[in-house]
Amino acid sequence: MKNTIIPAQVTTVEDTIAGNLTLTQILLLLAPVLVTTAIYTVLPQRLAFTPYKIPLMVLFSLVFGVLSLKVKGKLILNWLVILTAYALRPHLYLYDKNTLYAREPVILPAKKKRQVHTKAKMKVSKKVESVPDQFDYIGLVRDMDLNIRFTKKGLLVAKTI
Repeated sequence: MKNTIIPAQVTTVEDTIAGNLTLTQILLLLAPVLVTTAIYTVLPQRLAFTPYKIPLMVLFSLVFGVLSLKVKGKLILNWLVILTAYALRPHLYLYDKNTLYAREPVILPAKKKRQVHTKAKMKVSKKVESVPDQFDYIGLVRDMDLNIRFTKKGLLVAKTI
């Protein structure tokens, strides 16, 4: 008795018709026959090979032959369909989910101001001076008498007395 392995998901298995070729590949390989026959019979000087018909026939045969090849388990035709769908997708979105329309407003409680008690006496100058281009920032860190604080408005430097 012959045992066969049945795949867990049947949709992932491709049916091969002739050798390792699927139905789509066979149709892609038969399409140049139809196209070259149409070129041979319809274009001027019917039913005769002319210098411009042969390159057209070869070009169509190469294009359909390349489209029937597989890369990473998918046909190149499928890859081109995916890439064109990606390139033709809409690039401008009209709706923004971050708007406040039709949302209930969030009311935050008022923040209480905290009082900060300092033990050291500091002399703070309110005068803001312009900083020269070559300011010695490392000197600020080395000076032990300076008290440096970063605030929302900027850098606060205070000298202890």
